[in-house]
Amino acid sequence: MSNTGPTAEQQGRLIKAKRSITYLLCFSIVMFFAGLTSAYLVSKGGSTYWVNFDLPAAFWWSTAFILASSLTLHMALVNARRDRKRQVAPWVVATLALGLCFTVSQFKGWHALLEDGYALVSRLKSLQGEYGRDYTIQRMGETLVKQGDQYFLPEDTGFEHPLNAEMDQVLNSASSYFYALTYAHFAHIIGGLVALVVMSVMAAMGRYGQADHQGLWAGTLFWHFLAGLWVYLFLFLAFVH
Repeated sequence: MSNTGPTAEQQGRLIKAKRSITYLLCFSIVMFFAGLTSAYLVSKGGSTYWVNFDLPAAFWWSTAFILASSLTLHMALVNARRDRKRQVAPWVVATLALGLCFTVSQFKGWHALLEDGYALVSRLKSLQGEYGRDYTIQRMGETLVKQGDQYFLPEDTGFEHPLNAEMDQVLNSASSYFYALTYAHFAHIIGGLVALVVMSVMAAMGRYGQADHQGLWAGTLFWHFLAGLWVYLFLFLAFVH
């Protein structure tokens, strides 16, 4: 009876092809976010008005959750490579749980921003919170001074020329970019969560072992990549924003 299964050479080519596709996917996402963050910097430098605001605490929790999930998924891959099939599934399921915690914290962060007047499309006059502590507004690089409900240039020490009429119809570009970046990342997280569900089922069936764990490897690499991408975006938004 002839063996119709793939040869070792064919398996090697298939593995290389899967790895190449995974690397290409990550590279394309890097280029996409490089374009977004570059556009962000250009807009910040060219905008008349720009809002600087603190990130809600929920986004700090998001960072902790996704870093922890990256570690648990790595442990799943380590156990698969050591042929400890029964220990793979718990680590993958733990990763999925942490990924869901990341999702919840993202929604909490967005909700907190909405309560403070930040939306995908919003105006400067909708901002809430204490000026100088929760947020500041710059005009052409100069941080405005707020006196009562009115905004003034720092050199207008007599508070004679309020800028409110000019600012009333100005869109909050900083808020729009923040949502664009975090929404785009979360769209990729959804794909990662779907992959984690599939990997959880496969791991529970004992499919991942020393001889065959390419699917787990690809999923782990992609999840590590998403974690690293979030850390980059988080630091970018926390210190450049």
